[in-house]
Amino acid sequence: MPVFLQSIGFSVVLIGILEGIAEATAGLCKGYFGKLSDNSGKRAPFIQLGYSLSAISKPMMTFFVWPVWIFFARTVDRFGKGLRTGARDAMLSDEATPQTKGKVFGFHRSMDTFGAVLGPAAALVFLYFRPNDYKTLFLIAFLPGLAAILTTFLLKDKKRNQAPAKVSTPFFSFLKYWKVSPPMYRKVVVGLLAFALFNSSDMLLLLKVKQSGLNDTNVIGLYIFYNLVYALSSFPLGIIADKFSLRTVFTIGLSLFAVVYFGMAVTSDFKVYLILFFLYGLYAAATEGIAKAWISNITDKKDTATAIGSFAGFQSLAAMVASSVAGLIWYKFGAEAAFFSTSIITIFVILYFLIAFRQFEQTSVKQNLK
Repeated sequence: MPVFLQSIGFSVVLIGILEGIAEATAGLCKGYFGKLSDNSGKRAPFIQLGYSLSAISKPMMTFFVWPVWIFFARTVDRFGKGLRTGARDAMLSDEATPQTKGKVFGFHRSMDTFGAVLGPAAALVFLYFRPNDYKTLFLIAFLPGLAAILTTFLLKDKKRNQAPAKVSTPFFSFLKYWKVSPPMYRKVVVGLLAFALFNSSDMLLLLKVKQSGLNDTNVIGLYIFYNLVYALSSFPLGIIADKFSLRTVFTIGLSLFAVVYFGMAVTSDFKVYLILFFLYGLYAAATEGIAKAWISNITDKKDTATAIGSFAGFQSLAAMVASSVAGLIWYKFGAEAAFFSTSIITIFVILYFLIAFRQFEQTSVKQNLK
């Protein structure tokens, strides 16, 4: 995607803004549709329609190269993601126990990411024989998307003893959840969002590799490698997190992230990139599914989609800021400054999870003793 956007004239700043707007759209939808899913008691319809919109957005990229149209097509994709995320994660949570949340969400991330390995691998073969033919590639990408749509119709909602009461769900109603959510939820989400404010789109990582002089094959190859590491390690790291601590595994993941971004700021060597993308795969496996498992464990079951959707919504808004700011820092001061500043901020977030939560847990113990 970033290489394609550059090939049709998008600058790094414009790419950063595009990703930010697309993620913001997804974010607002995640919160609203998560709340709507909880209120309606249904999961499957949101998942089905969400995957459908994301699949349709791929061939849309081939019609025109006007910036407004590209923004629209990308936004449709992210809208689909926002529509399905809360309901899908709530469905996963319903199939797990508090002791197996890391395992279940880790398995989901593994399977989801294997798709992200197979897709770029096929794209790599295609671009080898037909370099720069991105439009045909997007048309082909619609086929597995269509297969995904068909499989979602195998999903069935669980029968409930009583139908949920009909409740009005205004678009921003999910924002009210923050006031009534458990204190631990707010504590966790504050740390997660502080990190999200400086965690820019992965596209900027790929652009850095591209600008180091690597060809499209090497760039896509690194992306495949990252996703393969991510896919292979998500499930075992989920099991480890269940056994020891979701917070501990998550914090280790953030440490790996800080190392990767520092490394991206100081190197342009392909061999070092291999090491960094390996660590980046471990970071993703130790944080993305784990964060959702953590949130689902500290919230009421009836509010799972709202809790995860609200967090994902705020996270996407933060990603809009992060991608835009990173793009501007890159434009004004260079790629090194963008990556180095992100690495430093991440260290402070790690300290928050290590220190603030220790104090929170100690306070809770004292209150329980009283």
